[in-house]
Amino acid sequence: MSEKKILVLNSRQIQQKIDRIAYQIVEDNIEETEIVLAGLQQRGFRLAARLKTILEEIAPFKVTLISIDLDKYSSSLNASVSVEVEECSNKVVVLVDDVLNSGKALAYAFGIFLDIPLKKIRTVVLVDRNHKSFPISTDFSGLALSTILKEHVDVVLDENGQEDAVYLR
Repeated sequence: MSEKKILVLNSRQIQQKIDRIAYQIVEDNIEETEIVLAGLQQRGFRLAARLKTILEEIAPFKVTLISIDLDKYSSSLNASVSVEVEECSNKVVVLVDDVLNSGKALAYAFGIFLDIPLKKIRTVVLVDRNHKSFPISTDFSGLALSTILKEHVDVVLDENGQEDAVYLR
């Protein structure tokens, strides 16, 4: 039996969502001199890299890109960051992921920054599924999508030569 995939966002629509999110980040941080985009591996980091490219063209501030690799299936915080976390001190950190489902991945990502002083922390997701088990909300999202729990959202961001797309299956 084949799985039916429903196209939710095509490549052009994804780019429009990313562009809009980038402008929202600028508006939220217009007085800053630097922000840190922290992308959750893999697709969250790809999304953060795209946001960085746009922000470098439109923002008056410096944009630093870091990656967070975490085990979201662990019962405790098990993560690594591409820079020393202290390098983010007294800066704005924007956590970026592709899909917000239960909120566990973003909750763990928050935990990485709890022991350092930050100006503020914000969250970005391309798709917010509204199935949160953790008290996590997004500051900037491309699309809020009401789904049932057994449905799955697949985000494809230029993977293996495939065109960008968001599918519901």
